[in-house]
Amino acid sequence: MLAAIKNNWFHAAAFLLLFATVILFSYTGNYFILVVPFAFLYALMLGVNWKMAWWIFLFTIPASVQINFSGDTMAITLPDEPMMWVFLLLFMLVWARNPTTIPKWWWKDSLVLVIVLQFIWTIIAVIFSKVLFFSIKFLIAKCWLMVCFFILPIWIFTEKKDYIKGFFLLLVPMLITIIVILIHHYYLNFKFDKVQKAMSGLYYNHVDYSTVISMFFPLLLIAWPLTRGKGILVRLLLLLIILIFIAGIFFSFARAAVVGIVFAIVIGLAMRMKIVNVIMPIFYALIIALVCYMVPNNKYLEFRPDYNNTYMHKNFADHIISTFKGKDMSSMERIYRWIAAVRMSQDRPITGYGPHAFYYFYKPYTVTSFQTYVSRNNEHSTTHNYFLYMLVEQGWPAMLLYALLIYMIFSKAQRIYHRFRDRFYRLVTIGLAMTIAVGFINNFFSELIETHKVAALFFIPLAMLVMLDKKSKEEEEEYKQIEGASARS
Repeated sequence: MLAAIKNNWFHAAAFLLLFATVILFSYTGNYFILVVPFAFLYALMLGVNWKMAWWIFLFTIPASVQINFSGDTMAITLPDEPMMWVFLLLFMLVWARNPTTIPKWWWKDSLVLVIVLQFIWTIIAVIFSKVLFFSIKFLIAKCWLMVCFFILPIWIFTEKKDYIKGFFLLLVPMLITIIVILIHHYYLNFKFDKVQKAMSGLYYNHVDYSTVISMFFPLLLIAWPLTRGKGILVRLLLLLIILIFIAGIFFSFARAAVVGIVFAIVIGLAMRMKIVNVIMPIFYALIIALVCYMVPNNKYLEFRPDYNNTYMHKNFADHIISTFKGKDMSSMERIYRWIAAVRMSQDRPITGYGPHAFYYFYKPYTVTSFQTYVSRNNEHSTTHNYFLYMLVEQGWPAMLLYALLIYMIFSKAQRIYHRFRDRFYRLVTIGLAMTIAVGFINNFFSELIETHKVAALFFIPLAMLVMLDKKSKEEEEEYKQIEGASARS
């Protein structure tokens, strides 16, 4: 009897909600009102099967779009951002009720330790921020990104089928966005200076777009050997998808995406050869050597551009050529910001200016001889380098922790790869490391880890590596026990 009453109340509430939605839409003409019934159903699903709700959330990420309000002063990404808010709230309630929800083995992982230290330092940087309101917003957004992409996957990716499901749930919508953008770009004659218009609101800009699809690309490469024996049609379909991704990356006209894929291949080969541990120290040493060469006696001033001959080019070939000649506007603008960031850090080296503060304070620290036509910075972009982004906004500790994290990721991935005997997990491990490698290079020329699409492809692979580390140790222990039993018998 009680169950029947509850069902009647539920049906009545659902009917009233649907009726009210139709009436409000008819009265206001606001299409966002039509989302209410779907949000209601999604909220119900969270209570019944939160894992299914997370899989739906994952599927929405590549196709989510940013909606601007109040003359572009406020924005929200739909539909994934409200979903992240709900997951953050749900996690906080569960964790407050039972702090042991997160297993002890997770806390003991070295990557988790570094990321926790990064988060703690972000809180410190926020406390000392010179733009407290914006820094608090940054911290809150960081919380829902970390919960959704780094913590919740602990309970999501437990079996091989989960890794396969996650792959397809990202691939399908991402592939659709690439095809849509390529079609739009086709009608713009694939012009270099029209690539931004071709985005159609699906990505913030062509850099965000190229970073996302280039980070996913290594997973397609490792899917190729996994399709052996699946039939010629499956392999042809995968080959077609790879070619579409290559077209998307090429026509995004982003140099960092191409360099990132090359670097990822180097990382993959180095992992197999057990020499990946020397890659990042060499990389860091080269950067330090370059800085030591440029900074003393203001050597970098010799490379200042000619303002009148530094501009945006009409085609990609000229763009590449001008980069090597030092006449490309975007490259010179990056140097302009990098110089300002380094000079800013000298005034607040420990805690930085605070997350999201660079734009409001960097202009007095710039060197005018490096100015370009876009130095007005109407889009409020930042340093165009994640290391300097950490340095200027959160200080030396944040930058050093990020440098340490990248080294530890590849080092751990190499150990996991050689510890596994299972071919599937070996290939997944190398694919995840290559994905992060592409992201690392892209973020060397940008700062996109805090954007939701790039964050998903950075932190979910990190979470997977943490879990694969545990799984590989368990597999190794099982094989040792089997071999020990065989030796005794």
